[in-house]
Amino acid sequence: MCSNVRNKNKTVPNQGSLAIMLKQIAVDFMKCMIVQIHWLFDIIVDFCFSLYYDSKVRRVPPVNDQLLLESGVSLAKKIREGTVTSEKVVRTFIDRCKEVNGLLNAIVVECYEDAIKEAQEVDKLLKTDVDREILKKTKPYLGVPFTTKESNEAKGMKHTMGMMCRRDYVSTEDATVVELLKQAGGIIIAKSNIPEMNLWIESRNNVYGQTNNPYNTTRTVGGSSGGEGAIVAACGTAISIGSDIGGSSRIPAFCNGIFGFKPSEGVTSCKGIGMRMENSKDTMVSAGPICKNAEDLEPLLRVLIGENISMLRLDTRVDLKNLKVFYQVSSGDIRSSLVSKEVRSTLMKAVRHFEQLTGSATKIKMPGSEYSYRLWRYWMTQEKGDFRHLITNRKSVASAKTEVMKLASCQSELTLAAILKLADMDFLPQENGDWARYITLNLQKYLLDKLNDNGILLYPSLPNAVPYHYASYLKPFNFGYFCLFNALRFPVCQVPMGLDRNGLPTGIQVVAAPYNDHLCLAVARELEKVFGGWVPPS
Repeated sequence: MCSNVRNKNKTVPNQGSLAIMLKQIAVDFMKCMIVQIHWLFDIIVDFCFSLYYDSKVRRVPPVNDQLLLESGVSLAKKIREGTVTSEKVVRTFIDRCKEVNGLLNAIVVECYEDAIKEAQEVDKLLKTDVDREILKKTKPYLGVPFTTKESNEAKGMKHTMGMMCRRDYVSTEDATVVELLKQAGGIIIAKSNIPEMNLWIESRNNVYGQTNNPYNTTRTVGGSSGGEGAIVAACGTAISIGSDIGGSSRIPAFCNGIFGFKPSEGVTSCKGIGMRMENSKDTMVSAGPICKNAEDLEPLLRVLIGENISMLRLDTRVDLKNLKVFYQVSSGDIRSSLVSKEVRSTLMKAVRHFEQLTGSATKIKMPGSEYSYRLWRYWMTQEKGDFRHLITNRKSVASAKTEVMKLASCQSELTLAAILKLADMDFLPQENGDWARYITLNLQKYLLDKLNDNGILLYPSLPNAVPYHYASYLKPFNFGYFCLFNALRFPVCQVPMGLDRNGLPTGIQVVAAPYNDHLCLAVARELEKVFGGWVPPS
């Protein structure tokens, strides 16, 4: 009898453990219900938006000159060798900008005439006996046209930040990264659209209006480098400089089917990016390449790094067969949309390829990835500069209450996105700093232990298709899939993986441990080779 009693004590939980078990079951049930309700909500949102937008779809016309399809590296080679003149290349891209911009509204500031004059000077230089090999090393992008986002300073060009109170501001000097690309021979032809103050996942502001997606004009181009994403994908520029503090290069790269790279912390200067007047290494923001050909990622990154080149191991040969491959199919954040079957399928195509190549691919769940947005939200409060002050061009301090009242009377100069940012700061409780730092440190340690110096993580981009214009207001937490890696300060590359069943771009993110950027770039090149990479929007 005693033996039976002992057996019962082993199998029957006490009241305390039973209560805990029932509580966990209830929590899991509630999470499941929230996920299902969110899934249904997303279906209803997309259906309603489709009723309004689907009859209005347009896309950019096909290119009529093969030069527009080439990489910046290829164009630079042809210019150096005299196969084509820089003036011809620059004029061809300018003509394409003029052809598509009426549809896209991507280019908002242009310097076409100055660019043509610069190209003519390049052609004059190449008619002399200048050493081509030295030019290849010192000016790898000689004569190649490029663009950058409006928020990156370029001397003599407007730098409004999409803010009405700065609509007449003109830069007196270049951002460091813009200067570096000019020194490398690049010729700036234009600047492109952004969201106000760079802080939204769509490119729309009251100075320049809204930018449209070249694959489907009813869809967003992402933000904040949205104009760059659109004009690169539409073949209006050869290469581009973006910046990324919460997915600002990678979201547009995803939405427009191109490559966008966020380097490791501190390797690129942030002076002249946004309203930063000096460089700072302790920041989530970094500048990086945006391009349609993976071939440009590494050489363009080398240019933008400048004197910090020794911080990375870009000359290290990567044996893809020896990589340790990890993947995660969902962040676990119940506030974001459910990862769609198509997005999951895209991710798994890459996983299966590397599983076949390396012999294994391990599924993981990063501890704390479900808090992606909350972690980024906390670390944004640690960035230099007060949004309330900056949004007035440092003239006063804005408040959510005042701007909401102005909005109600149609008197506010701010966009809805900027007002929501103010509301988040003024009305909502802020994240606990001790908690956020602990979760971030734990996440960093977990990923560092996994990736080390020879591992990569394959991760979803947005959990579902490129959104309709304005739909992101109803799906604000989806960008957590991008901003997590800003909070962690890891290098990450957005890689295009073709088009979905509706002809919209899709892709995945490739993550490596800090200062192992070369692994991201090697994997990006491999995925382009196997799956085709960028697909022209027409």
